[in-house]
Amino acid sequence: MNYPKPPHLIWRKSSYTGQTGNCVEVASLPSGGRAVRDSKDPDGPMLRFTPDEWQAFINGVKDGEFD
Repeated sequence: MNYPKPPHLIWRKSSYTGQTGNCVEVASLPSGGRAVRDSKDPDGPMLRFTPDEWQAFINGVKDGEFD
């Protein structure tokens, strides 16, 4: 499904971004969820996550599920 992009999102890059700039950016959504996009294509598609989905991802990162 194609959703319109929310206006005025504040995008953040990881502090681990190297000089190449190849990274993802994350923005908080008004719903409390998060949006994720490719920093090389800021006008391209973005993924949206509910607050619960985002928290599950963060917990997985902290627990080493993606190592």
